[in-house]
Amino acid sequence: MRVLILHGANLNLLGERQPEIYGTQTLTDINELIRTAARELHIEVDFAQHNSEGAIIDALHAARSAYDAVVMNPGAYSHYSYAIADAIASIPVPVIEVHLSNIASREAHRRISVTASACTGSISGFGPRSYVLALHAVAQTPGK
Repeated sequence: MRVLILHGANLNLLGERQPEIYGTQTLTDINELIRTAARELHIEVDFAQHNSEGAIIDALHAARSAYDAVVMNPGAYSHYSYAIADAIASIPVPVIEVHLSNIASREAHRRISVTASACTGSISGFGPRSYVLALHAVAQTPGK
């Protein structure tokens, strides 16, 4: 099984950006945690991080023929990007949305994810472990 781990806007600044919310682990640290979990689940993972909405959409389009699933943290795009939601809905592979923080307990504008409704499922609030939980879900989820 091949899974694309797709990190969205501002996640390249993890470890520096609002550590009281997102923790002190860097994106490199989180990717290593994911890589270790994937190895245990016999899942091959590739990583991408994009700050631009168009690049995220392009990555989703490319994933439709290259991957069995996508684990994606769209960052702030989850709250307003109907274009990313449409891209998710347009591809035949399952997409699991993850968030480091519990978006339901955040500011009002962060409580709703417009992209989650296009996803197979969503996991939030478990810090970097949200990605690991998503890998477990992907390993047990046939199709979209």
